[in-house]
Amino acid sequence: MLPEYRIAAGFLPLTDSLLLVVAKEHGFAAAEGVELALTRESSWANIRDRVAVGQFDVAHMLAPMPLAATLGLTPIAGPLIAPMALGLGGNAVTVSPGLWERMRAAGAPDDLTPGPVGRALAAVIESTEQKLRFAVVHPHSGHNYELRYWLAASGIDPDRAVEIVVLPPPLMPDAIRTGGIDGYCVGEPWNSVAVATGAGRIATVKAAIWPRSPEKVLGTTESWAARNGQALAALLRALHQASLWCGDPANHADAAALLARPDYLGVPAELIGRALSGRLVVGGNDSVVVPEVFVPNAHDATYPRPTHALWFYSQMVRWGDVQHNERNAELARGTYRPDLYREALSAAEPASGDVEFFDGRTFDPDDLNGYIASQRPYA
Repeated sequence: MLPEYRIAAGFLPLTDSLLLVVAKEHGFAAAEGVELALTRESSWANIRDRVAVGQFDVAHMLAPMPLAATLGLTPIAGPLIAPMALGLGGNAVTVSPGLWERMRAAGAPDDLTPGPVGRALAAVIESTEQKLRFAVVHPHSGHNYELRYWLAASGIDPDRAVEIVVLPPPLMPDAIRTGGIDGYCVGEPWNSVAVATGAGRIATVKAAIWPRSPEKVLGTTESWAARNGQALAALLRALHQASLWCGDPANHADAAALLARPDYLGVPAELIGRALSGRLVVGGNDSVVVPEVFVPNAHDATYPRPTHALWFYSQMVRWGDVQHNERNAELARGTYRPDLYREALSAAEPASGDVEFFDGRTFDPDDLNGYIASQRPYA
């Protein structure tokens, strides 16, 4: 039977591209009448621009990227939306072995707890004349905002005490190995790759900094979604079925083997499987169990919560990316589209999830002004 819809989708080689890959390879897309054409890209800037100019219909996208485009912060600005999240968590902060030894001497524990790890990093920075350099994958990324949040909450000014640069995810292990950077925040498996080669040590994880937090979304232009409502709904159903499959531990080995293929991640399945199982090797032979490193389905992981969009917006304001006003806040809120998700899946709105961080602070979207005022610019 010929497919009813053909959808071109871009992705980066990351574990959290899993739902798109499984939807295609396990027939969930075909069952919904969708021919899903996946293209591996090399950078988030390419993903953003190819969606904007129509070369991709949809894409595996950084969670704050639709906000940045809609708020006019991108070269080819225009309304982007996120009708679905592609899971929760998936990131970690990796540091060089030399930096880790200094952090350990300053009291950093081996259990990834972000508070004491951050305080140890602050002590190292205080005693270091040369700025440490950390990499993130894009300025408008969860990686950048969660790294900055963790640093600031640990007493480290992200704009003055360290240097933050941008690198594509697959380049980060080599960059830390050669000394070009001292640490980075990236999605799996690129933390585990650095650990496996001896180039890095996982210091903490997104799942501990902001538990059950969004990382990637399905992104598309508002205009494509309006013109192709039935095709988008079919894709959302396929991705939902893929998330159920990925959420079953019995399928994790198959999922890792699938992503390990050269046309997807090209990384050993054993390294990919670490985030899926929740058992991370953090350095040497040391391992830590973090059950929710990456969550593909549980806790309404694919539901696009406007509360999450507003938190990313609050960080854009905090770090000077955009001016806060009522119009910008509403534009940001409107980029996440739970209405399209609920309509496609005949799903009810889930209970509001708490947005609470490792330092005990919470985010209340009904007090956006107060939250922004409490953090601006460095607190």
